[in-house]
Amino acid sequence: MKKLSDYAKENKITYRTAWNRYKKGKIGNTIISDTGHILIKEENKCDYSKVAIYCRVSSNENRINLEGQSERLKSYAMAKGYQIVYIIKEVGSGVNDKRKKLLKLFDKEDWGTLIVEHKDRLTRFGYNYIEKLLQKTSRRIEVVNIAESNKEDLIQDLVAIIYSFSARLYGLRRHRKKTEKIIECIKKELNDDKPISSQVCN
Repeated sequence: MKKLSDYAKENKITYRTAWNRYKKGKIGNTIISDTGHILIKEENKCDYSKVAIYCRVSSNENRINLEGQSERLKSYAMAKGYQIVYIIKEVGSGVNDKRKKLLKLFDKEDWGTLIVEHKDRLTRFGYNYIEKLLQKTSRRIEVVNIAESNKEDLIQDLVAIIYSFSARLYGLRRHRKKTEKIIECIKKELNDDKPISSQVCN
């Protein structure tokens, strides 16, 4: 929304001229605010063909996979005729909501589509919330592959969750050994494709 006075400045005309255009119906999408101001609804200037590519791995051990993600998504974007504005590569847990590069990307307004390889490359939880909020700014998310991503990355994110909750419940130092034992147990059983036994992990 912008005021009629802002419209006049942008078009380098007097307020009176802008007012006359409004009265003659030459300015579309206008409303009157509660305070009596004439407000103009700005048209959606979002260009979906301008894309931001976001790549993520959970740990430095998997950093080499960032390049693979990046190359696959670049090829995908180019095949669809998109204009690549940003390629963001980040190391961080999918449950971490303070990833600096991703937050910085959300602040930028010169892209219309966010491309990720899997939903969980963007976030482990709350994907639908992020998608809905981006839609409010007339932007969208495009997921290339709806299949689950690799198990190793899932384990790293699960470890991050366990450390976070253990620190809150028991205190980081007091029960560090107990936490590490649980994590090792989970890693072993996930790698062996066995169901996690709470009895074994306790």
